[in-house]
This record gives sequence, structure tokens and C-alpha cells, in this order.
Amino acid sequence: MKKVQNSKLNGMLWIELEGERIIGPGRVELLKHIQECGSIRQAAMQMGMSYRKAWDLIEHMNSKLDKPVVVSIRGGKGGGKASVTDKGLAIIDQFNTFYDLFRNFLNDNTKLIRL
Repeated sequence: MKKVQNSKLNGMLWIELEGERIIGPGRVELLKHIQECGSIRQAAMQMGMSYRKAWDLIEHMNSKLDKPVVVSIRGGKGGGKASVTDKGLAIIDQFNTFYDLFRNFLNDNTKLIRL
């Protein structure tokens, strides 16, 4: 049998509610960008996504969770503002913890691969 080198486990992690994906790496990244820049539009641009897509993702999270993850103030002359709520910050921390555990699990168990 030929020995396979450089093999590793890989996977994706997201959190579902009622069968729908609610939180995942992309949405957490979006929340982080909003937290940093205070703008949904700027966060979307930094991620190379449309404002509409970012808005839809935020609305989806806000509608499915018990509290909103982002609140926004409509733009005007000076532009709008958005902020990540305490619920959103908790989700960022919680997902990062789960994601670190998940990545460690994959790394720790790669040695079990027998191809």
C-alpha cells in the first residue's frame, strides 16, 4: 500500500436553529468588521460583498435569535451607523471558542487518517 503524505482532516462549522444555518465563519467575520468600522456598508466592502447581502445576513440573524446582533441608525447627511450588540459580541466569542475547539479536534485527529 502506498503511504499518503500531507493528508489532513477538514470541515466547516456553523450553528443551526430549527434546521437553518444562523451563525458561521462568514457571518462572524461580518460582525467583527461591523464592530471595527461601525458601518454595514464598510464591513460589506471589506469583505467583498454587496451591502444588500450583508443586510440580509444581519436581518436573518436578528430575526432568528432572541435578541438582535446588530442595531443600526439610518443614514442621513453624515451617514448611518451600526453597532454590534452585547448579544452579537457574545456570539463572536462563543463561535470563536467553538471554532478553536473544532480546528484543534481536526488537527489532533489527522494522525488517525489511514488511506
